[in-house]
Amino acid sequence: MDQDGGKSKYGNAGAKYGLGYCDAQCPHDLKFINGEANSEDWKPSPTDQNAGTGKYGSCCTEIDIWEANQISTAYTMHACSGDGPSRCSGTDCGDNGADRFKGVCDKNGCDIQSHRLGNKNFFGPGSSFMVDSTKPIQVTTQFITADGTDSGMLSEVKQFYTQNGKTIELPEFTVNGKKHKTITDDYCADWVATTNDGTNFKEKGGLQQMGKSLEAGVVLVMSLWDDHYANMLWLDGVYPEGSTDPGADRGSCAAGSGKPADVESQQANAKVTFSDIKFGPLGSTTGGPTPTPTPTPSPSPSDCPGGSLAACIDLCPADAYAPCVSGCVRRCPSDEVAV
Repeated sequence: MDQDGGKSKYGNAGAKYGLGYCDAQCPHDLKFINGEANSEDWKPSPTDQNAGTGKYGSCCTEIDIWEANQISTAYTMHACSGDGPSRCSGTDCGDNGADRFKGVCDKNGCDIQSHRLGNKNFFGPGSSFMVDSTKPIQVTTQFITADGTDSGMLSEVKQFYTQNGKTIELPEFTVNGKKHKTITDDYCADWVATTNDGTNFKEKGGLQQMGKSLEAGVVLVMSLWDDHYANMLWLDGVYPEGSTDPGADRGSCAAGSGKPADVESQQANAKVTFSDIKFGPLGSTTGGPTPTPTPTPSPSPSDCPGGSLAACIDLCPADAYAPCVSGCVRRCPSDEVAV
């Protein structure tokens, strides 16, 4: 997202008033996109008097660091093939239905969700779970590059938790016959092969695209919300409802639960506290060791922005030229020399 919410580009009211938002769902419920009212073909929501959908959506790569309630938790990478924020219409938005996987963004994403992956005792309410969701939790997410440097290519996203002074690692999961416990492109490929749910994370750029977004700068968004489309069952119940497909069981919530009308009337006083937010070099926010990156194969042209060393260097911005060039040298075939 633009740091000023598009104010300098479009002359609008800017981020202070909530403008400039985007994510990989290409939301249509934004009332202003690119400085223009999203009023064309506007249809009010039948279940939310403050919402609706317009002709346009607003798309960009999305990193879900931590989506959770007391029942389930997930962290998810959603890649988009273009640079955001971008206004979409029609098929490019990938709206729910026949077009969902035809848009510029990966709507389902590549996620790690312990219940969905078969471990139903890792996260939940009470002392019987490894992580007790009724108590404060410190969540640490690490973005690890192939060579361990800040300018290297993103190759792995790891998450772990700290509770009562104890660090709790995610368990190892068997996915498509292979062992995984972090998000990598290999894990995402195995997860897609297992679920067959249409996820097209790798086709939209995979972790390389996530790394580009991190290099450009991302915006931290925190929210407490309910779900007028799927009643949050994608996080904490069986979704799609009644499905027995691999990965459909995401939590212990019943099929009829999570309806916004019920949530807003019965849990109107629900709250969450986000505190002690830190970011920095690996290990600096927890006092722990710097992780060793998982070895990755030599770069191929598809790993190289622009497709060649020279083209990659041409893409480097002036304010980060030197580290960007170093990244190009690592990512691109070395049979070219740029002076």
